[in-house]
Amino acid sequence: MNNWIRQESKRKQQSPLYRKLVITDKNTPETLINGERKVLAASNNYLGLATDARIIASAQEAMERYGTGSGGSRLTTGNLPIHGQLEQELARFKQTEACLLYSSGFLANLGVINALSDSETIIFSDELNHASIIDACRLSKARIIIYKHTDMKDLEKKLAEHRNHAKKIIVTDGIFSMDGDLAPLDTLSFLKVRHGALLIVDDAHATGVIGTLGRGSADYFKANVDVTIGTLSKALGSEGGFVCANKETITLLIQTSRSFIFQTALAPASVAAALMSIHIIQSEPERQQRLLKIGMVLRKALNQLGYTTLNGISPIIPVIIGCAKHAVHFQNMLNENGIFIPAIRPPTVPENTSRLRCTLMATHTDEHVQFIANTFRKIKHEQLS
Repeated sequence: MNNWIRQESKRKQQSPLYRKLVITDKNTPETLINGERKVLAASNNYLGLATDARIIASAQEAMERYGTGSGGSRLTTGNLPIHGQLEQELARFKQTEACLLYSSGFLANLGVINALSDSETIIFSDELNHASIIDACRLSKARIIIYKHTDMKDLEKKLAEHRNHAKKIIVTDGIFSMDGDLAPLDTLSFLKVRHGALLIVDDAHATGVIGTLGRGSADYFKANVDVTIGTLSKALGSEGGFVCANKETITLLIQTSRSFIFQTALAPASVAAALMSIHIIQSEPERQQRLLKIGMVLRKALNQLGYTTLNGISPIIPVIIGCAKHAVHFQNMLNENGIFIPAIRPPTVPENTSRLRCTLMATHTDEHVQFIANTFRKIKHEQLS
């Protein structure tokens, strides 16, 4: 091994921000973490569909019909009938003309942003956008302008400074993954029209969670969004990514998006699982309603206990600790009391904003929610005594 790799690896291991893999079992409200039973309050399996028997059965049927893998890219041998079926369902669900599948949400952001921009493009990106958006912007040939988090006055000022520029893109998360707040898509939609920009929204944490029947942030705000990027791996309980847009945009992506063209198509089981998930989400709205309700209950309880949680309606509840070392200590205290919530530290979040990223699932019971709140109360009491 090269000496510089050894030195860098050693330096990382000595850092208080060093990360270790945690071994988990099923993403259910109660599960095994490193072999010990815990209440899981950290999963993106928002609607509990990743372990739904109907979805598992659909995945098994697809494997029996098509095998375990797709066998190639969509443009060679991997374009199975169910890929097109899922794209049609997602387009209907998101109320757009067309849809294109990617192998992950990360790859969708990379592929879309790079395909729709060039050296003559300016991309206006929220400062707290997901890492996949940040990396996509960095890899593009576009000029990148960062605007303050959800600060529409700052964005409008920067757009106005480039009012005569022909190619402009605004890109944002729909629900921000670490803060749990919503991008103001009503205002963003207005600004994109006013300044002639393309609006791209990453709806990874909003799909299945907000909007009518879980259609996402554009539906929630009744906003005019040009391109919606999403994932199948959160509320939909499967694996993969997608982009919804008009037919012209999807046609262009098929021809130019490298992370679509040169990537093996999604496995049949993942596609079939997502197809069933979309059906369940729309036919069982009580899942979404339950998720949002218990999220508000826990957020209110934590606020009443004196914890700092950021405002929001999503099931992502960030409990701000500040110091990274203290956040890890709090995580360990929760773990000792039978709850798994990971400490999120820099560089994932800004310095001095380390937090416990608590997320709920629709399948958490009222007793689970109360147990989580009571445990936070117990730790608060121990810290004060």
